[in-house]
Amino acid sequence: MKKKNLEKVTNFINEDKVVSLISDAGTPTISDPGRILIKRCINENILITPVPGVSAVTASMSISGFSDKFYSHGFLSDKINSIKKEFEMFKKFKCSIIFFISAKKLTKHFEILKEYFMENEILICREITKMHESFYRGKVSDIDNFDFNPKGEVTVVISEKKVDNKNLILSESDKKKIRKLITNHTVKDIVRIISKEKNISKSIIYNYCLKIKDET
Repeated sequence: MKKKNLEKVTNFINEDKVVSLISDAGTPTISDPGRILIKRCINENILITPVPGVSAVTASMSISGFSDKFYSHGFLSDKINSIKKEFEMFKKFKCSIIFFISAKKLTKHFEILKEYFMENEILICREITKMHESFYRGKVSDIDNFDFNPKGEVTVVISEKKVDNKNLILSESDKKKIRKLITNHTVKDIVRIISKEKNISKSIIYNYCLKIKDET
């Protein structure tokens, strides 16, 4: 919200006039510039009355099927290192995770998502509540197979951390087999092969494959 527009709105309010903040794309004060006006009103002791409207957070959670306990992060960072720090933090939460990102940026981060949330389920809501609204649902490990349209804004919901009784350590024989397979198989195929044969977490196999690739 531009400063001159903010001044104009607060002047109206100070003249005992009613001002409504309305949006056609979700609740305008959650992860949105409308928050600036709210803070200004709070600082000037102006009465604020909410009228519930569509919110991407509650709308996406309502159809996720994931835990009702959730953490809403707002917009994901732009830099890779910052995103990894955020994902590292998300992994520790025992609840659903929601964040916003552009569809184009999300496709660039599929591999990072798999690195941190291979065992989780995911719901991607694109252009939610708008004309070209679409949904993509499945496991993070299968995210490459989604028929995903890389346009518009998306709300991503990642399922709560599952209780996993799978082994978290690769044996030396497992490591040797992976090193042999990596010469003529994709990482995705190796994860499928090893996890099917052994009771080992897919994320452990995936991350070991990445480690080998980094060494070469």
